[in-house]
Amino acid sequence: MTSKWNKPISRRRMLSSAVAGAALFTPIRWLSSPSLAGATLSARPLSAMQYDAAVPTAWFGLVQRLVMRTPGYSPPVASRAFGCLGVGLYESLVPGMPDYVSLAGTLHDLPAIPRSAGTYHWPSVANATLASMTRNLFPTAPEALRAEIDQLEAQMAGNVAPGILRRSVEAGRAAAGAVDAWSRSDGGHEGYLRNFPADYVPPVGEGLWVPTPPGFQRAMQPRWGSNRAMALDTALTCNPGPPPPFSTQADSAFLAEALEVYETVNGLTSAQRDIALFWSDDPGLTATPPGHSVSILGQVLRTQDRSLADAAVAYARLGIAVCDAFIACWRVKYIHNLLRPISFIRSHIDPTWDALPLTTPPFPEYTSGHSVQSAAAAEVMKATLGETAFTDHTHDARGLAPRSFGSFAEFAQEAAISRLYGGIHFRSAIERGLEQGRCIGSAVAAIPLQR
Repeated sequence: MTSKWNKPISRRRMLSSAVAGAALFTPIRWLSSPSLAGATLSARPLSAMQYDAAVPTAWFGLVQRLVMRTPGYSPPVASRAFGCLGVGLYESLVPGMPDYVSLAGTLHDLPAIPRSAGTYHWPSVANATLASMTRNLFPTAPEALRAEIDQLEAQMAGNVAPGILRRSVEAGRAAAGAVDAWSRSDGGHEGYLRNFPADYVPPVGEGLWVPTPPGFQRAMQPRWGSNRAMALDTALTCNPGPPPPFSTQADSAFLAEALEVYETVNGLTSAQRDIALFWSDDPGLTATPPGHSVSILGQVLRTQDRSLADAAVAYARLGIAVCDAFIACWRVKYIHNLLRPISFIRSHIDPTWDALPLTTPPFPEYTSGHSVQSAAAAEVMKATLGETAFTDHTHDARGLAPRSFGSFAEFAQEAAISRLYGGIHFRSAIERGLEQGRCIGSAVAAIPLQR
């Protein structure tokens, strides 16, 4: 089957990609022929920079649906899946990116992936990698979605010589297998089976987290913060410090923050309500907050007409950032075990209060996961793609109007403050969560990828 994904990108698109990322991506080294039309290029193999990003954007789009519709893919579990996929994609393509280096030896315990000499079709390598990894990461997906995995793999199959295709598929599957084996020792393997461990007993005391209405669920992923981070030295590398001391005193900072949540939700404007709903990203209804960040990246990659190599770098950095963001955030959450606004407000301000329009999620309050992961995502997207304005259409299918932003930082700020509007977080968790996320994103963006 002939497909646009099997063709090299045009001269205009390659120049656009190189110019837009000039500070971060090595300029394209043209092949020996002076003409840039695909039919007259040298017979030398093309690099991953010379194909478009359609294969990975299609796969990450499917994975967003898998997260939404496969039971157990809570935000931490989803973040890990995106991280593994990003690393696998990058490692499978780095031999076709001559100016880039493997992440082996940089990410914790990631082994070198065996490479064999030969000519490869890089879109087919990416397709095989992402198909294999998606099956490994979503073994409990509904039957219809498992069929979609097979269909997408067939749709993206390269229309190239059989020997090259076979070699490319084998290389992609080998990379996927190596990354999958590495991921199984990180502490998060099969996390979708143990979101609410029955053997976890939360600490009891004044100001500490308790299950919240309406479901009063057990604590979600209380041990996630002990997982092996991909890039951070430890889960506390970007430690935001403790929250304000718990207090019910009239002049305390803690009570002031609680009153801010109470008064904000009670006086919510229609614009604030729209923001709260747009960024809620509830599991089961959406691809969760890390999936929202992945959605934004895919939209920008398509708008900017980026190359396959650009996409590999971008998905790797974003995946690592959101994966480590959830590990770091969850470590802090379960160190401090701070109660949620709804618990404080019902006990000390208004016993009938509801945190409309959202439902409080089942884990401690500090820091804000939305803030941490959004800020980390914004930092790596800015570092990889350059600061850019964009319109986010993530929730078009749900009937929510798209939202436009002048920069990645703006989306992170809005995603963070949405949790105040929804009655989910105190301001300190939001602001320090943004600081924590920016620290994580900066650390991931600083990983040396180029020679």
